[in-house]
Amino acid sequence: MTMEFHFQGLLLGLLTFLIIGLCHPIVIKGEYYYGTRLWPIFLCVGVGCCIGAVMVDSLFWSTLLAIVGFCAFWSIHELFEQKERVRKGWFPRNPNRHD
Repeated sequence: MTMEFHFQGLLLGLLTFLIIGLCHPIVIKGEYYYGTRLWPIFLCVGVGCCIGAVMVDSLFWSTLLAIVGFCAFWSIHELFEQKERVRKGWFPRNPNRHD
């Protein structure tokens, strides 16, 4: 009797962790330099990845595309939350950007 391991779930978990970790500074820096004007880009990335997730045959790549897509959707929410955190003084305001 042989034991077979499947690491795709663990790899997807690790990649999800890294994607979320990457989105966090993108939202912070994006809001600092561009304000909330970036939300359509996150929307396009999210929609594109979700469409790709439906069209890809591989379960692994479909799942990864869906994770990236929904992280992009969540980043829209976080972008506006970041604006509020800046307003409260929790994060620095960009003195060179005038909204």
